[in-house]
Amino acid sequence: MVPALRPIDTPRSQPTAETVYDELYRRIVEGTLPPGSRISEADTASRLGVSRQPVREAFSRLHKLNLISITPNRATVVALVSETAVLQARFVRKALETEIARIAAQGIAEHWLDELARLVERQAAAIAADDRLGFHELDDAFHATICDAVGYGFAWTLIRESKAQMDRVRWLSLAFGAPTALDDHRRIVAAIRARDPEAAVAAVRAHLDRILRILAQVRGNHPELFARERE
Repeated sequence: MVPALRPIDTPRSQPTAETVYDELYRRIVEGTLPPGSRISEADTASRLGVSRQPVREAFSRLHKLNLISITPNRATVVALVSETAVLQARFVRKALETEIARIAAQGIAEHWLDELARLVERQAAAIAADDRLGFHELDDAFHATICDAVGYGFAWTLIRESKAQMDRVRWLSLAFGAPTALDDHRRIVAAIRARDPEAAVAAVRAHLDRILRILAQVRGNHPELFARERE
């Protein structure tokens, strides 16, 4: 077992299973629960200070996202990164987020533009402080806010459920890719503020297409983290 887990606080406003899921998801994305790590319901429950039932529920969700591998009568382990799943997430995100950017550029309220600008500046501060976790969370908040601004918050729920493997690659890329992501976000906000739908679509498309280069670089640096998949 890996000694990465500590007791967690479970807010009254959130089910324990959701808190456990969030904690394990974050640990897997950050790599403190690296691929190949053995985990069990009993040990995880003990380390997090919760009962086994919420851990079982969290494990089921993580398994559906291919973040952990559960095989009867064998150890449960953190799964390797799936390049196929990363590319599938890119497809889903481009389909949804380019259209959402188009709608946003057609006229979201000024207060949403101000909120996006604030998120961008907080991302810049996170880079300056070398706060990778903060930047990663603000990155998600930026994209989720655009969905909320056009009244399609449900789209971010769909995106979040599809991008688990992409998140793992994004995390590994932050050491070299965060400034570029920040510049992309600034271009997206500028296009939306200019009420230029085509520019907004192009900016989002270029931003999401960067995962192709990032994926190749991360896989080249960390081939041991990736699953062998059929071409």
